[in-house]
Amino acid sequence: MIAESIESRCPVVDGELAVHTTGTGPLLLLIPGGIGSADSFRALVKQLRADHTVVTYDRRGHFASTDTTTGPVTVRLQADDALAVLDHVGAGTAAVFGTSAGALIGMDLVARHPDRVSALVAHEPPAVQLMPDAGGLLEAAAGQVRLARSGAVMAAVTQFADGIAGAALPDLPNLRLPHEADWLRLFDRELTEFFDYLPDLRALRRVGTEIFPVAGEASRGRYHYQPARILALELGLPFTEMPGAHLAPQRNPAKFAVALRDLLAAL
Repeated sequence: MIAESIESRCPVVDGELAVHTTGTGPLLLLIPGGIGSADSFRALVKQLRADHTVVTYDRRGHFASTDTTTGPVTVRLQADDALAVLDHVGAGTAAVFGTSAGALIGMDLVARHPDRVSALVAHEPPAVQLMPDAGGLLEAAAGQVRLARSGAVMAAVTQFADGIAGAALPDLPNLRLPHEADWLRLFDRELTEFFDYLPDLRALRRVGTEIFPVAGEASRGRYHYQPARILALELGLPFTEMPGAHLAPQRNPAKFAVALRDLLAAL
């Protein structure tokens, strides 16, 4: 029998996180990327909750979660939040799936708290600092940050989406940007931190956690595909292609859930 969905509040330093728990079976924590919405996993959760207790949350300051800090929000702080969620739901150890920025958060969590994560599936982490040609990507991100801070959030989002496989926005003259405050937060306080983040490869090589660097087959040729391959090479791990593109957890949830289950079943 599938457990009812439980909504709860997790206290963290300088804030509170909205946590969602449902399902039955081994615990699986999902860490969102993008603008930090637990709801972005809604379709994927429906596929996974029959055989996993699935936990996800709104990242700090996004949607129903709060944040009283100012200035940049570091990956380290966001990984501390993920650890707080594991404590909140009473998980000694758990499998973790992170997509995009969520994968970076998962890697920092594993590097510093490997005893709490049995397995990490890192889906298309934007660890551009691992790439030999990162300069242009960093300049593009800096340009998007400047646009958003100047008030041109829609233009920043359009440029951001154009670089992501399967995420380009429709060319509509009067398209209204939903969740504008969350997009502004991403550009103003988070994006530079994500793109500047360099995974602690030395620590990740030492951990006992099973790490699965993965990328979507439809993301080949895009910047967010390459870091997962480099990460696999650096850590001496297999690289796995998953169905779909960068937004596959949202847009191809059934196929993606099958592939994710296959990885976790290897444990």
